[in-house]
Amino acid sequence: MQITSPLAEDYIAEYCSQNDEALFRFHKNILENHPQQHLQSSWVQGELLSFMAQMKRPKYILEIGTFTGFAAMCLAKGLQPNGELHTIELREEDAKQSLENFKISPHQNQIYLHCGNAKNIIPTLLYKWDLVFIDADKTSYIDYYNLILPQLADDGIIIADNVLFHGQVFEENITGKNAKAIHEFNNYVANDERTEQVILTVRDGLMLIRKVVKS
Repeated sequence: MQITSPLAEDYIAEYCSQNDEALFRFHKNILENHPQQHLQSSWVQGELLSFMAQMKRPKYILEIGTFTGFAAMCLAKGLQPNGELHTIELREEDAKQSLENFKISPHQNQIYLHCGNAKNIIPTLLYKWDLVFIDADKTSYIDYYNLILPQLADDGIIIADNVLFHGQVFEENITGKNAKAIHEFNNYVANDERTEQVILTVRDGLMLIRKVVKS
């Protein structure tokens, strides 16, 4: 299901900044040539991630699900000069290709890629995360969320992608495995008193989550 009108998508993309020519060409090439281009974040979504990171000015960013490295390069634009972005990719081939792709980013020396199962890797990364982007296997979203939350800075933000899952979460009887997992995740977070959240209808849905900090 198309979440938003194609006319609206095209209009928004036309008026979204395209100042990073190298990254824009890279993104266009992925959409035109990658066999799994449907998994790629849209340019508008990438610009939103970059915009949020530049407002937040994080020291430590965590990304779960590297794919081509596009989102990581967008997020890295907001890093502090001594900041680090750690991204985790399960598939070895995607991880190798992303390392090559990072060379177009002026922040490549601040990006650290980990290849393997995120559930095993996250506990080894002993940082307080200022910004987290989850865009990996949908059936593990709740696990990732619970692993991340104790390590999230008090003013940190988690961004979870695909929380509308192609509109399948709107169905009265959800049958798809991934759609079910996303619906369960959305309910889990909504009922978690530790956090508050809002969903944006950007592309396939983004949930912004932050801790409830008691004074």
